[in-house]
Amino acid sequence: MSDGPLISPDELAAGLDRVTVLDVRYLMGGPPGEEQHRAGHVPGAAYVDMDRDLAGPPGVGGRHPLPDEARFTEAMRRAGVRADRPVVAYDDWQGRGAARAWWLLRHHGHPDVRVLDGGWSAWVAAGLPVETGEVRSTTGDFVVAADKQMPVIGPDDVLGVGVLVDARAAERWSGAVEPVDPVAGRIPGAVNVPTTENLDADGRFRSVDELRAAYARVGADTAGSVAAYCGSGVTAAHDILAMEVAGIRAALYPGSWSGWITDPDRPVERD
Repeated sequence: MSDGPLISPDELAAGLDRVTVLDVRYLMGGPPGEEQHRAGHVPGAAYVDMDRDLAGPPGVGGRHPLPDEARFTEAMRRAGVRADRPVVAYDDWQGRGAARAWWLLRHHGHPDVRVLDGGWSAWVAAGLPVETGEVRSTTGDFVVAADKQMPVIGPDDVLGVGVLVDARAAERWSGAVEPVDPVAGRIPGAVNVPTTENLDADGRFRSVDELRAAYARVGADTAGSVAAYCGSGVTAAHDILAMEVAGIRAALYPGSWSGWITDPDRPVERD
């Protein structure tokens, strides 16, 4: 397979027998994707639930805090993830859910993880094989690494980041509206690169040069430190993935906006 964190539908189809595929279909506010998975999925793909497998219980750490290591390990082994076998994650949310799985696996030490560019929609549009029903994967041997591979920052570090990227829609970043969380606004100093800016008209990631230009616009290409956040910590991984494609390493603030506002003493900025 080619280098980089993305893989095309045709490339995945050509190597399907050599990878572990994770179906991470999820839509914020919608039903879990398990029923969609049973109705049709990439052959052999194991379903991974966002709330159960890729996040911990909501609380002061936000709506989707990172899952504890034991919970994540069990979920990945159940899905058949092995240390010696590449993993490809996909969703039908233009990569936003799959990016969370990509980030968690990379963070915990898996050396070869990709996101299916264009996701389920691109797979179906390409006329590639579809399988139905439940998938029972052979138990994997995934073990989280002691040395974490993707950087993380906490709330005490956020205001000191060189460039802090807010991945939410512009109207949420500005504080004009807030449809999900109880407080509107942004973390002071945060710049806005909505996840939609990472994608072309077909819902695939833009070219390397286009992504570099998008993040150069906010100074992420030359900053001494870069971090990303969103509403709950899920879609920020989409911006981190886009920056990875562009050659920019960024940390994740897992608590994101929903975690930040749990402390009323933390400052809030609005336009």
